[in-house]
Amino acid sequence: MSIAAPRMAAADRRKHLIETAIRLFTEGSYHGTTTAEIARAAGISEPILYRHFASKRELYLAALEHVSVRSPKLQLAELWVQALGEASEDPDLKRHLRGHMREVHDFVADLIRRGQDQGAIAAERDPDSEAWIMLAGGILGMVGRRVGLLDEKELQAIRTARLSWLRGSS
Repeated sequence: MSIAAPRMAAADRRKHLIETAIRLFTEGSYHGTTTAEIARAAGISEPILYRHFASKRELYLAALEHVSVRSPKLQLAELWVQALGEASEDPDLKRHLRGHMREVHDFVADLIRRGQDQGAIAAERDPDSEAWIMLAGGILGMVGRRVGLLDEKELQAIRTARLSWLRGSS
């Protein structure tokens, strides 16, 4: 049983709902998490949740947007992995996910270019290809953690090898 949430301004309540949904989605799954569970965990009624979000999908899209801007990479990868299973049947989610992945790719590719300009990353590495490899590695890491395939030691070894490769040390 949850404790009733204190009164909040609409923007604060919306943010609280998104952050609660992110936690529940990443602990469980998109399909496995209900709006009733999210509302209960946020300390509100389900009708209040629907005043802020017309549907669970709209809340999920807001959660994706929120983690892409403000949250740890782990949460972003977690929600991406879940969204991948849904995107084939949901054109809005597919478009949203594609846009997020492109934004993250472009950000990482730009970081690689800046690293090349500073001499920290080997000039012969292709920033666009390396950015896609990094995104793929992030998704693999999330899947590996979820199914118990990769432990933290193995993930760290992968990160170290990639960094060595980028720097031209291997």
